[in-house]
Amino acid sequence: MYPSATLSKRATTAVIATAAIAGLALIPNGAAFAAPAAKSCETRNNNTVQKLLECVGSDGAMEHLEALQAIADENGGNRAAGLPGYEASVDYVVETLEDAGWNVSIETFDYDFIGDSTLTQLTPVVADYPTGAFTGSGDGDVTAAVVPVDINLTPPRASTSGCEAADFAGFPAGSIALVQRGSCNFGDKAFFAEQAGAVGVIIFNQGNTPDREGLVVADASSRTDGTPVAHNIPVVGASFAQGVALAEPGSSAHVFVPAPDPRPQKNIIAELPGTNDDNVVMAGAHLDSVREGAGISDNGSGSAALLEIAQQMSKVKPQNTVRLAWWGAEEDGLLGSAAYVAALSQAQKDEIALYLNFDMIASPNYMFMIYDGDESGFEAPVTVPEGSVQIEKLFESYFTGAGVPYDDAEFSGRSDYEAFILNGIAAGGLFTGADAIKTVEQQAIWGGEVGEMLDQCYHQACDDLDNVDEYALDVNVDAIAFAVLAYAYSTESVNGVVGKPVPGGLSLPVPAGPEGTVGSGGGHAHGDVG
Repeated sequence: MYPSATLSKRATTAVIATAAIAGLALIPNGAAFAAPAAKSCETRNNNTVQKLLECVGSDGAMEHLEALQAIADENGGNRAAGLPGYEASVDYVVETLEDAGWNVSIETFDYDFIGDSTLTQLTPVVADYPTGAFTGSGDGDVTAAVVPVDINLTPPRASTSGCEAADFAGFPAGSIALVQRGSCNFGDKAFFAEQAGAVGVIIFNQGNTPDREGLVVADASSRTDGTPVAHNIPVVGASFAQGVALAEPGSSAHVFVPAPDPRPQKNIIAELPGTNDDNVVMAGAHLDSVREGAGISDNGSGSAALLEIAQQMSKVKPQNTVRLAWWGAEEDGLLGSAAYVAALSQAQKDEIALYLNFDMIASPNYMFMIYDGDESGFEAPVTVPEGSVQIEKLFESYFTGAGVPYDDAEFSGRSDYEAFILNGIAAGGLFTGADAIKTVEQQAIWGGEVGEMLDQCYHQACDDLDNVDEYALDVNVDAIAFAVLAYAYSTESVNGVVGKPVPGGLSLPVPAGPEGTVGSGGGHAHGDVG
C-alpha cells in the first residue's frame, strides 16, 4: 500500500505549487491538517481546501456505505433499479441531503423493469443455467434448436462470432443463435441474428481470459457504430462453460424473457446555489446496484463520497452553482443520466461548465486512475469535449501534491458521463478499477494481488462492505472534495468563465504524469462491449 500524504485526518505537509493552473489562485501551504472536532465540521463554513480536507474522509463515507448495505440486506440483497432496495436508497440520500440543507429535487424517467429470465438446455443434456436478459432484449418464450454461429472454442479463442451478416449464412430460421463474446458490440450480434431469422439469442462469454469465463449479461442496445438498436427476440447470457455445452451437436434449449413492466425510476439532484447561477459545476455517481448484490463498491463508493462531501460543503457560499446527482438505472444502460441530459434545453446544457463522474472509487485491489482526457494513454473511442484535458490536469496535480501515483483510465464514455460528453460538456473523473487484471508492475506501485481483478466481486453478490478499500476511498474522497471546491469558485481553466480565487488559495504542483501501466483497458477488461 502506497503511503498517504496530504490526506484527510492524517495529512502531512502539502506540496508548494510550482506552476499555475489557469483560473486557480495558488499559494504555498506548509501547515499540516489537523482534524477538528466533529461538531465544528458540521457548523462551520468549510470554504478553504484546508478546512474541507480536515473534515471530509473515509469515516463519513463508510457510514453511508453501512447504511446502503443495511438497505440491501433488508431488500433482497440488492439496490437494483425497479426494486425496493433502490427506492429505499433514494429515500436515504434525499433525507441526508435535506438534513444538510441542500436544495433537493427528484426527477423521474421512464424505465421498463425486466423480471427474471431463464435458460434451460433440453438436449443432449438437461440443465438450468443462471442467466439474464441483455439491455435491449425483446421478451419471449421460445423452445428451439441451438445453432452455433462462427464460435471458436480452441485457445486462445479469438472470436468475431456474429459480428457480420455473413456469419449467419445458411442459418436455419426458427432456431436459437449461439454466439460468442468478442470483437464487436453485443448489439451487432443480436441484430444480425434476428435478421437471419433467429427466434432467440444466447451470448456466451469468450473464455479467452479468466475474467471472461463467467456469466456475461450486458448492454446490447447499440451497435458498434453507435446506432441504437432494440430487439424483438429474447437475448440472454451464458458463461463460457455453458456455451460449450450448448454448442454440442443436437443441442436444444428453452429461453424465457418476461415482458417489460413499466416502473418509472428516479434521479436525485441536489443544488448549492452560487452567485453565478448561469455557470453550473456538476458531479455525479450512480446509486443503483446490479441485481446480484448490494453494489457497495459499484457504486456505493461514489454515491457515499458525494454524500460525505455534500454534508461538509453545506455551509459553503460558492461563486458557481454546485449541482450533485445520484443517477438511477446506470446498470441497465446509463438510463438515468441519459434521460436527465435529454430533458435539458440547449440553454440549460450550455450552463453546465463541466461534469465530474465517480463510479467505483474504492476497489479492493485498487489502482488510482484519472479519466484520460488528453488521450496520452488511450485513443478515446468518443470525441473528448474541450476542457476535459484541464479537468484531468487538475486531478493529476492533486495526486502529485498528495504523493499518490496515478494512471490513465480510458475516456470511454462507459459510465454516466457519456450523455454529457455526447453533448459537448467537458468531463472528467476518477476510477479504481473493475474487471481488469492487476499486473506485476501495477502491484509494485499500488500493492494488492497480482493476477486478480481490480474488483474481484465486480457485479457479484460479494460486492458488500468487505469489498471496499478504505485507504483508496479516503484518497479519492479528498481528491473529489478538492476538485468540487476548486470549481465551485472558478471554472476559468475549463470554459473560460472567470470566477473568484478559492479562499485561502490552492497549492498545485506540476503533474508528475501517469505511471503508464494501463496498456489494455484502463481498469476495465478492454473490448468489454463484445
